[in-house]
Amino acid sequence: MTVWASPDQTAPAPLNGDDGSPGFGVYLHWPFCAAKCPYCDFNSHVRHAPVDQTAFAEAFLREMAHVRDLTGPREVTSIFIGGGTPSLMTPETVGTLLNAVAAHWRVPANIEVTMEANPQSADANRFAGYRTAGVNRLSLGVQALNDADLTFLGRLHDADEARAAIELARRTFPRLSFDLIYARPGQTLENWASELREAISLAADHLSLYQLTIEDGTPFKALHAAGRIAIPDGQLASNLYAMTQDITSDHGLPAYEISNHAVPGAQSRHNLTYWRYGDYAGIGPGAHGRFSTVGYENRHVTITERHPETWLERVRRHGHGIAETETLDRMAQADEMLMMGLRLTEGVDLARHEALGGRTIDGQALQAMIDLGMVERVGNARIRATARGRIVLDSVIAELAQ
Repeated sequence: MTVWASPDQTAPAPLNGDDGSPGFGVYLHWPFCAAKCPYCDFNSHVRHAPVDQTAFAEAFLREMAHVRDLTGPREVTSIFIGGGTPSLMTPETVGTLLNAVAAHWRVPANIEVTMEANPQSADANRFAGYRTAGVNRLSLGVQALNDADLTFLGRLHDADEARAAIELARRTFPRLSFDLIYARPGQTLENWASELREAISLAADHLSLYQLTIEDGTPFKALHAAGRIAIPDGQLASNLYAMTQDITSDHGLPAYEISNHAVPGAQSRHNLTYWRYGDYAGIGPGAHGRFSTVGYENRHVTITERHPETWLERVRRHGHGIAETETLDRMAQADEMLMMGLRLTEGVDLARHEALGGRTIDGQALQAMIDLGMVERVGNARIRATARGRIVLDSVIAELAQ
């Protein structure tokens, strides 16, 4: 039996926790995909035999109980089921995982529950099952709206299937986001503008727009090194980014984070927990968690075993698949908060940053970034990266972090 609110109860929950913190999220990682995309460096795995969903769901529940012992009682402000391709799970498996979250932590009605899905696994009955299980926000991995680029990106769906999946998701879920990858080989400003405008016409309230990057360990890395893939140069990539910001803003979906755009009030609450440096538990193969147990002084990092079957065996033996742990000191936490917060249009709360790290940002370094037009003050309470600074954000963070 579902523990979730009925489908007509869709009023948004607060963005933050009751105590004014950025909240406490739960991330569930389903690591299996039907195919491995050549650009992807996520922890995803292809299995040609059917996955034993019952066995993996039981392992999720055991690891969840262990992590609950570490976090203590908390109120959950968002849940995110990522992958991999979670839409390869049955609705029954999804319901089992969500009910377990509610059994271990307090889950208020109508919190954001996001699940990732791919267009080729879109099915009306399946989507309705996920909605009944408690999913109220779908994130579709569309990636492109033309067949040639979908083939290049190794996707299993075509553009018409993508459009049909978007339409089905809009009919089924109160909230929808979908991803596109741009700065693809041969892409011009004109054809990206056309594709982006079509995406906006299809979108509900949220778009994630990522520039193609060549990641280590991927097939694209080898092809790029061999000169068989040429991505846009720095100037064109910068122009594509700037145009993306202009078009989305003009159409009512301004950026609230470097790659994420939403109608005001429709931001991803779960991802805001990351970017606002909140706490989260990570369950499943390759999942990461970060949570405090004693104020700022004791923030734990957990990283589970990446390989699914090895993770499963570790859970069977030890009750969890956590392979690495770390405790972050205050300065490390402050630097992480700066790194995450400067991705946001709202920027970083200086008082919270100082309380977290026990020090202020170096005044000379900050003023230098302001003078260069990379950072700006927002009143007396916050700083944020400018449009120019967001293009070279890693360098800006390196100058400000100690």
